[in-house]
Amino acid sequence: MESLQAIKQRFGIIGNDTQLNRALEKAIRVAPTDISVLVTGESGVGKENIPKIIHSLSHRKHAKYIAVNCGAIPEGTIDSELFGHEKGSFTGATQDRKGYFEVADGGTIFLDEVGELPLTTQVRLLRVLENGEFLKVGSSKVQKTDVRIVAATNVNMQSAIQKERFREDLYYRLSTVEINLPALRERNEDIHLLFRKFASDFAQKYRMPSIRLDEDAINILLNYRFPGNIRQLKNLAEQISVIEESRIITGLKLQQYLPSNKSNFPAIIGGKKENDFSSERDIMYKILFDMRNDINDLKKLTLDLLKSGNVEEVQEENHQLIEKIYGDKNTQNTNVEVLNIPQNSSTEKDYDFIETIEEDESLSLQDKEIEMIRKSLEKNNNKRKLAAKELGISERTLYRKIKQYDL
Repeated sequence: MESLQAIKQRFGIIGNDTQLNRALEKAIRVAPTDISVLVTGESGVGKENIPKIIHSLSHRKHAKYIAVNCGAIPEGTIDSELFGHEKGSFTGATQDRKGYFEVADGGTIFLDEVGELPLTTQVRLLRVLENGEFLKVGSSKVQKTDVRIVAATNVNMQSAIQKERFREDLYYRLSTVEINLPALRERNEDIHLLFRKFASDFAQKYRMPSIRLDEDAINILLNYRFPGNIRQLKNLAEQISVIEESRIITGLKLQQYLPSNKSNFPAIIGGKKENDFSSERDIMYKILFDMRNDINDLKKLTLDLLKSGNVEEVQEENHQLIEKIYGDKNTQNTNVEVLNIPQNSSTEKDYDFIETIEEDESLSLQDKEIEMIRKSLEKNNNKRKLAAKELGISERTLYRKIKQYDL
């Protein structure tokens, strides 16, 4: 059995954090068996290295190793990809096709983002784990396969089970052994070490001197949370290596490359994660709908009072409602056209805005969703994986939304 240090050198793993070492030791110990393994941890921590280590140290190392990103395969085709299909089983199935479980027979399959699997596919996967059997799409013939399954997810599986998005029985079959990789911010002593390694690699790649951080920059680097983990740190080192002329990077210069950790969303109460996008979005929608209802009330009240000819009463009611919607400090400078009521008006021709009341703009959930998706794609240069991460949804879901809304 190879030593821990030899495994690190072989797979290019940098760091001496105790949690990282523990995870690697578990992978080495479990590799010679056929036990199913579930690798957990945030996105960007390097979960893809664990199944490679397990496969290379197992008796299956000379057989096939197939890595499947479950979150990147559309829901309608994932069963065909994993288990194959018969000719004519669906539109476009012009010939028989072998799935990954048939191709990898005798080897190892790595199911990345397994938490994104549809429930129907989870049932099929459970059958493979229990007795090694599967059915091709459109076939009634049971086939056998002998594969080692290593899965990975950045989803909170207990939460997914409670929300009925993931089968509990499948979770326990996948997680016979669970290996958790720590987030980069939990490996404080490894951060600068990793940065220096990446800087050296990019110096060789681009044929330029390696960048170095001064003491202030090192302190800033160590105190940053790195939500994107190792992937973000590597990207940071590459950006600075290419863009900066000076090879000594100061703290002030480094800060220009670190996005702010602060969020503009309302705080989440009740133990929710700060990056729980769906919860934050619900709060935003509620605020928008409340404002919409308040403005509609204002318009209707204004209409009723104008018909009765009480202009002064209209202005007093408007003043109170504006305070409710915008707060006292903005009352004096509120620029809402519907509130600009002529003092000497006495006929309906002076109230053109009345006709627009029934045509009030709808604050559609779909419109807001489209707007958020478009902004996230623009912010991330149309990189769907980064946009999906920011929105808190799977890449497959984002892909479906993009097609649905023709973005």
